[in-house]
Amino acid sequence: MRVELVKRPQQSALFSALSPFIALLLTLVAGAIMFLFLGKNPVDALYYFFIEPLLETWSLHELAVKAAPLILIGVGLSICYLSNNWNIGAEGQFIIGAIAGSILPVVFPGFQSWIVLPLMLLMGVVGGAAYAGIPAWLKARFGTNEILTSLMLVYVAQLFLDWLVRGPWRNPEGFNFPETRSFHAYAVLPEIWPASGRAHWGFIFAIVAALVLWFVLSRTLKGFEVKLIGQSPRAGRFAGFSRARMVIFAFLVSGALAGLAGISEVSGAIGQLRPSISPGYGFTAIIVAFLGRLNPLGIIAAGLVLALSYLGGEAAQISIGVSDKVARAFQGMLLFFVLACDTLIHYRIRISRRLRAKGVEAPAGHA
Repeated sequence: MRVELVKRPQQSALFSALSPFIALLLTLVAGAIMFLFLGKNPVDALYYFFIEPLLETWSLHELAVKAAPLILIGVGLSICYLSNNWNIGAEGQFIIGAIAGSILPVVFPGFQSWIVLPLMLLMGVVGGAAYAGIPAWLKARFGTNEILTSLMLVYVAQLFLDWLVRGPWRNPEGFNFPETRSFHAYAVLPEIWPASGRAHWGFIFAIVAALVLWFVLSRTLKGFEVKLIGQSPRAGRFAGFSRARMVIFAFLVSGALAGLAGISEVSGAIGQLRPSISPGYGFTAIIVAFLGRLNPLGIIAAGLVLALSYLGGEAAQISIGVSDKVARAFQGMLLFFVLACDTLIHYRIRISRRLRAKGVEAPAGHA
């Protein structure tokens, strides 16, 4: 007997729309079981995880801070995935964007002017795009696997950042701690509502980027090209679209938004470079992209949900004493259920048994 996946002739529009909500519900059920095995009250644990972080004004600001990079990166990744280009290295592009944008306040601290921040943002965008351009060029020119090249470049970026903050960029007045000098006032991204919380303009950048790319995907020829090449490269060739140019375009857009997220995080929430500037935003954004159905508007909601998982993980650590790995477990379960639901929308399960005597195979049933 064996289990097979058979492609459905037609997908259910209803279940396609409900899939993210079903995946979220299954994640909550699996999370409750996980807390039960950890010896915690599931109701209390889920309350601290998903409800308590929404009860205070300051926590809503923190939600916006954590959602901003997830939305920015997730929206960029949606362009890649819709065009069938698998950028797994957004974490590295996030880091390189932060490094490139930090050159002015770290290397030239005496240069203080209103133009510093716009230049920092531009340099972050260029840095992220340039780093994403490496796996894009390798795929377009040599046909290399972009999953491997983009992922391996993440570790290069992480080690490069660690070397910088411990070596040439280390703060000479920082008592030997591995960090750069703090950014001066002209290099800090302003808060949206200075009197009430830490939410900065990175969240506004994320919303604007999502709206712009939604318009591009749904109302422009370029959006049609992205979707057509992703769904049928052969049809794209007949339409006169270049697969190689699409690889470059998708990776550059994705890397640019990841770089913008990196410099926004560093200049808005952290204020300096450190050995670790991301809790894994680049990888979590993959979940955000798929939970949002690769739709920029859906990614806004998905980014807020995943940001809530970060805040909830911190609240649960304090309130019920669980490990910080619980938040990662929730994110992993969510990705698993999202992909599982999508698989069952496009395929049905068929169980077949082998009839050894006749040497033929007969279906035993299907779901």
